Amino acid sequence: MTDDHAELHDTLVTRRYFAKFEAITGHLARVAAELESEGSLTRLEARIIGSYILRLSASFTALSHKYLMSGRLDGPLPGKLSFDRHESGFPVAQELLVMANDAQQATRHLAGMETEAELKDAMVRQIVGDLTIPTRLQFALSQRLYYETLRDRDLFWARNDPDLQWLGETPDRRSWMVHWAVYDSQTNLPVIYLMNVQDSGRTSLPKDNRRWPQVQSHLMAQSLGGLKLLTIAKGFDEDFDDLHPRRLRRIHLGPMHSSGFTLQSGPVSDVLTHAGAATGQDWALVWTVEDLLSDRVETVKTGWFSSAERQVFASSPFAGQGLEDIGATKLERMIVLPERPYQALAELNPPGFRDVRKFVVGAGGRIIPQR
Repeated sequence: MTDDHAELHDTLVTRRYFAKFEAITGHLARVAAELESEGSLTRLEARIIGSYILRLSASFTALSHKYLMSGRLDGPLPGKLSFDRHESGFPVAQELLVMANDAQQATRHLAGMETEAELKDAMVRQIVGDLTIPTRLQFALSQRLYYETLRDRDLFWARNDPDLQWLGETPDRRSWMVHWAVYDSQTNLPVIYLMNVQDSGRTSLPKDNRRWPQVQSHLMAQSLGGLKLLTIAKGFDEDFDDLHPRRLRRIHLGPMHSSGFTLQSGPVSDVLTHAGAATGQDWALVWTVEDLLSDRVETVKTGWFSSAERQVFASSPFAGQGLEDIGATKLERMIVLPERPYQALAELNPPGFRDVRKFVVGAGGRIIPQR
């Protein structure tokens, strides 16, 4: 635990926290669909991002079951959710690491538990017979639901290993979309990576028992928030002579700001305070996309009688103008927020938000893009 981390001690507060994220992850899937409709994402890219958002939602569902009875029982169980209240708003990465360990033992735990029907029947008998609240039975049922979610759902883990989709083929090479994701332990944020790769190898990449495991291991080892996209892409390009990264994107889902849960300062704090929104509407989530594009290809010697292609990546148009080199061709920030916080944002019009894309959650969860 650090000063930036906090625990949720109260049952109702914990449930309100997870209800907020359940709504937010639903909105994020609709934002991805909106970006597809305007041409910022292809259908495949939107589908991949949407699948990670669904997995993230399932992970929140699992954690909500695990901590459903927080504050209702004496003693160390069921524990308390730890979340990053300052830079992230999301659960700390340790929560996902523990969840991954629990998933390995989910089947064994479930085998030793009563079924959901048996637990509910015991609850009814205690309520009717003893006239008491079956708190411990409720806890037992919440843990059963937790382990069932770990066993049956596709979840977002701390490490989500690379997968790939075929994009097309020319006479001399194939094109793939390689994608993977991590839950960054430094920022406590989910991060998605998309890489367009051309494959000039003899064997198709997913069928290549030599290259594909090495690619997966290499990319996971480089999936650190502190590394610039340029560093990641150049390292990949140099380590695999017959794989050519043409584009690399990194999508940060978060941070989530909420006046009820997180500590924020500056314009975001002013916006949420000024909005005075109702519970469930007092939030804003930032969505950041880093994008690195290959500008051209050079041929370099790799030995006495061999050579290989190397990508020359396009730098930001602002590089060399006194600004920090972002290690990417471009960077775009977006913010998703309900109507009341958006109205406050429009009224205050803080300078740092003028170039940020806004997606407003309207009635019925409809996403309304704004500039």
